Amino acid sequence: MGFLSRFSSSLAQVSYLFNPFASSELDMSSGAETPCGSGRSSPSLGGADSGYSSGANSESELSEVYFTKQHLRFLNRQLQFLEPQEILRWAITTLPNLYQTTAFGLTGLVQLDMLSKLKVPRPQMVDLIFLDTLHHFPETLELVDKVRERYPLVNIHVFKPAEVETAEEFKEKYGDRLWEKDDNRYDYLVKVEPAQRAYRELQAYAVLTGRRRSQGGARGSLDIIEVDEAGLLKINPMANWSFNQIQQYIKDNDVPYNALLDRGYKSVGDWHSTQPVKEGEDERAGRWKGQQKTECGIHNPRSKYAQYLMEQEKKREREALEQALQKVSLEAQS
Repeated sequence: MGFLSRFSSSLAQVSYLFNPFASSELDMSSGAETPCGSGRSSPSLGGADSGYSSGANSESELSEVYFTKQHLRFLNRQLQFLEPQEILRWAITTLPNLYQTTAFGLTGLVQLDMLSKLKVPRPQMVDLIFLDTLHHFPETLELVDKVRERYPLVNIHVFKPAEVETAEEFKEKYGDRLWEKDDNRYDYLVKVEPAQRAYRELQAYAVLTGRRRSQGGARGSLDIIEVDEAGLLKINPMANWSFNQIQQYIKDNDVPYNALLDRGYKSVGDWHSTQPVKEGEDERAGRWKGQQKTECGIHNPRSKYAQYLMEQEKKREREALEQALQKVSLEAQS
């Protein structure tokens, strides 16, 4: 019996995670921990036989998924020893409403190619979520077209900043060069809010990311599985790979990639915050060069601006509740 088979068997002890009769409150007398996983609305599966959901063809309802801290530790210990393809196979046969978030960087492209070649009970591409910030390099948008041509079965869901369609409209609505005046707000408008909207509208339960430990910074201690504060599962199948391994896979499998990588870039984001890197520099050294910043906000949703907006929303909810209670009280007295 192979390691993946043994690992799949060992998952039986946490099989209740997808039990339709499971309660959101675990039996504390058994020593189980309080759930730290998803409290999102119930996802759908594309077929009970496969156990896999494509975001595009949901049919039946599943109960909510809960991971305790104990289960997360167990899963991360086991997944740590698997190759990316095995982690991907586990994810698509285990997790409902699974998507891949991508900016079409090298790691995400490797992951996409691996997914296209996986042999699973019900072969099906994982839908992509692409956040069009309206400030991508032309080369990035050209790459999107190449990906569509190379992988015609993949669905790409594009999400832009709310209420704008072009960079010019964004400038008119929020002012010129917002990223220089208020980068927290810019990140929230072009990345964090569209990502949250995508997860909500698509009812995403879990997402595959292209983050790796070798990228450094906050990613240096990356787990294979994470649960964010909103309950979204984030799977990092490529966490153990190096940049050289990624490059070699791209070369060996003739995977399309961003033309900017042939001009000294290693990690590509928006045109205004991305530069080529020098020999020996960190892979992401060209992102936000000269700033104490390593993430755009998608993987750090509790930015100052996001926190401010959340506090304002909670304040509005409290005020609405108080007004409703006052109205009920007045009606009861009349």
